[in-house]
Amino acid sequence: MLIDFFFALKSAKIPVSIKEYLILLEGLKKDVIGPSIDDFYYFSRTALVKDEQNYDKFDKAFGAYFNGVAAKVDLQRDLPLDWLMKKLDHELTPEEKAQVEALGGWDALMKRLKEILGEQKERHEGGSKWIGTGGTSPFGNGGYNPEGIRIGGPSGGNRTAVKVWESRAYRDYDDQVELGTRNIKIALRRLRKFAREGADLELDLPDTIGATARNAGWLDIKMVPERRNKVKVLMLLDVGGTMDDHIARTEELFSAAKAEFKHMDFFYFHNCVYDHLWKNNRRRHAERTPTWDVLRKYTPDTKLILVGDATMSPYEILQPGGSVEYNNEETGAVWLQRLTDQFPKFLWLNPEPEQLWQYRQSISVINQIMAHRMVPITLEGLSRGMRLLSK
Repeated sequence: MLIDFFFALKSAKIPVSIKEYLILLEGLKKDVIGPSIDDFYYFSRTALVKDEQNYDKFDKAFGAYFNGVAAKVDLQRDLPLDWLMKKLDHELTPEEKAQVEALGGWDALMKRLKEILGEQKERHEGGSKWIGTGGTSPFGNGGYNPEGIRIGGPSGGNRTAVKVWESRAYRDYDDQVELGTRNIKIALRRLRKFAREGADLELDLPDTIGATARNAGWLDIKMVPERRNKVKVLMLLDVGGTMDDHIARTEELFSAAKAEFKHMDFFYFHNCVYDHLWKNNRRRHAERTPTWDVLRKYTPDTKLILVGDATMSPYEILQPGGSVEYNNEETGAVWLQRLTDQFPKFLWLNPEPEQLWQYRQSISVINQIMAHRMVPITLEGLSRGMRLLSK
């Protein structure tokens, strides 16, 4: 039975060896654990897995082999009636979407909005011209248009708005999240750079032994300064909008980074960096930090890490006034360039799957501005990114 388990682990790309397998058998023969599947799980993982990075692979292989993992689908769950009705009323076929055309660019869109605001006198729903809900108009909410302005109300789920006119509330990322952060911490440790600083606080055991021996056996205690991680990290986190789909993963990353880097500071932005950042999303309109102040405060040896899905309208990166929330005087591309010029060691972490990047124009634009220093938030991607920051 266990030889098949051994080969199952090998098939899962876990580097187990015959020596480790024999250690497992020897431990079982000597009854180091009781007749419990839980005890066997922990003992076999300890004996067979040398690297924490392979714990997740081991969990999947163990569960699959011993039939301990089963997918649970609640087929009796009721779907909300209002959700079903909205889908029935406003879901457009691909042929209908193909008939909806953009107005011809940013300037034409804003010009047409001003005209509509002057003409419209009442509420509209399901149309193609006025500001309303549903339908194919480029102005309003709940419908579909490839390049529109969402005004009030929820998104129709297409996320094609180039500007949003509403008061939007975002939530701060939780830096106390621990579940699932273990592998992220392991990857981030590649960036650590230790040095001994401050007062002599730690026992230097080798020097103490040598000094005691040279002192004819009389104890001669030697102390050294504490080893501290000298790496300074500035993390800028995209929040709200499409990033709501990635809250759990971003919180895991944020929590792991705060635990690993003693000298770390952070700010929030939305979609792209502009002339201000903020620390508290509930007070982001009242307590803003000018981006110029951030550029002046942190020294060039600071490692800059931006976290975001880079999924937005290209206008938000390349067009003055293109921000989805307000009229920015300078483009996002200008501010990103200033950041990368000030901090030569920079990186963009993207929670979107890497195989989808080629289909997002905004991701391609930002990746080019970032000198192709964009990696996915996966174990392999983080390891690759830490090597880039360490060079």
